[in-house]
Amino acid sequence: MHKESGSVGLTKTQYFQIEDKIRLESGVEFGPIQVAYETYGTLNGKKDNAILLLHALTGDAHAAGYHDENDKKPGWWDDMVGPGKAFDTDKYFVISSNMLGGCSGTTGPCSINPETGKPYGLSFPVITIEDAVKVQKRLVDFLGVKKLIVAGGSMGGMQALEWSITNADMVKAVIIIASTSRLTAQGIAFNAVGRNAILSDPYFNNGDYYGCENQPEKGLSIARMVGHITYLCEESMHKKFGRRFQYSDKPNFDFNIDFQVESYLDHQGRSFVERFDANSYLYITKAVDYFDLAQKHGSLKAAFEKTNARFLVMSFTSDWLFPTEQSKEIVYALIKAGRDVSFCEIESPCGHDAFLLEFETQTKIVKSFLAKGAENV
Repeated sequence: MHKESGSVGLTKTQYFQIEDKIRLESGVEFGPIQVAYETYGTLNGKKDNAILLLHALTGDAHAAGYHDENDKKPGWWDDMVGPGKAFDTDKYFVISSNMLGGCSGTTGPCSINPETGKPYGLSFPVITIEDAVKVQKRLVDFLGVKKLIVAGGSMGGMQALEWSITNADMVKAVIIIASTSRLTAQGIAFNAVGRNAILSDPYFNNGDYYGCENQPEKGLSIARMVGHITYLCEESMHKKFGRRFQYSDKPNFDFNIDFQVESYLDHQGRSFVERFDANSYLYITKAVDYFDLAQKHGSLKAAFEKTNARFLVMSFTSDWLFPTEQSKEIVYALIKAGRDVSFCEIESPCGHDAFLLEFETQTKIVKSFLAKGAENV
């Protein structure tokens, strides 16, 4: 089982310890930090064939393969990672790590604070995308990588952009998928609603709910439901659900679940609670809200003048969370900065989630982009 062609097979999450403190963008000195990561493929002698995959909002280090023979689902980008796939593990040493502030092995608010012996909760420092990249850089150095390619979708694309600027001498190519250089007011608003749902949960207990009988499950579930709406689009929701009722062809005439779309969102919320931490959701969405390259560097052009990499930017026609216009803004700024950039808008009815679903088209584009780089070495 799980040895199908193109699969990396069974994988294992590993852990790297940063024993000293890292200075965060807020000025706080924070540490120690544990980083959960997985690798696929082999680092070459020149140590320059690495690809760092950067996950989206609620992702983790498990990007490809299976953890054991009984796993029903592979890693979150398994369709893109493996022998012969877009990120070909016969050619590349692929790295995936869980983000700082997460809840899947990397230090976050649910981790134990060594000074108190209790989970950090809301005493965990507020973090930014830049802070997450600082931690990832320490991991990459530990693994011995000298040059690398960075790639990510959604929030992962933000991290990839930050990587290209703060580690310009190391990053030789960047792949940005369904992402942006900053959230719009609408994007910040959706995140704010999600955070308020969590903060308003009667069992949130000011973030100190670990070990309690009751958890802020309702608030986290609602936050996920709100977020999930932004990952889809009207076309995909209409095709999946339309206005169909869930249990009959007539209304219930009450406030329980009536429509199939309601049932779907309820399922998404309930299943999310089983794998994610409410405090992590607060911290990571805030990090996304703060990300703004133009504000930080004076302009996007000024930001990209600090990079040395080739860029591939991809967007999707039905993505209204990070629409094509935002990808084009990145592309135009890269062109003004005199950087090598390729751009492709992919036709898809899948909304923002397309970067996880449209793997066949993405594979062709990514392979072509990576091959061009190999020819220029």
